[in-house]
Amino acid sequence: MNYTHLTQAERYQISILDKAGHQQKEIAHLLARSESTISRELSRNRGKRGYRPQQAQRKADERRAMNARTLDETTWEFVEEKLREEWSPEQISGHLDAIQQPGISHETIYQRVYADKQAGW
Repeated sequence: MNYTHLTQAERYQISILDKAGHQQKEIAHLLARSESTISRELSRNRGKRGYRPQQAQRKADERRAMNARTLDETTWEFVEEKLREEWSPEQISGHLDAIQQPGISHETIYQRVYADKQAGW
């Protein structure tokens, strides 16, 4: 099963169903989502005025933007150097954490390698 982010339309549906008194389990079933997804959505985005879908969408967009930071060229040069030395992406990621440099996940390194390969690099 592939994970997909909740859409704004789904957030409006969650809001309507929640206000109508449906339980989280019922909302999950109606939207074909996991119960934990609905629970997490409501707990993360419920404020003093209840669950508001427009605010929830904005918060989700902000979280996504915060996690999609870009790394400087120096970090990528270091990564490429270590790849040439046949370090694994896991080793590179762990080393950067150990020396308290800007962190990068091994998955991000793999994605960059695959993208470069597809681009013919």
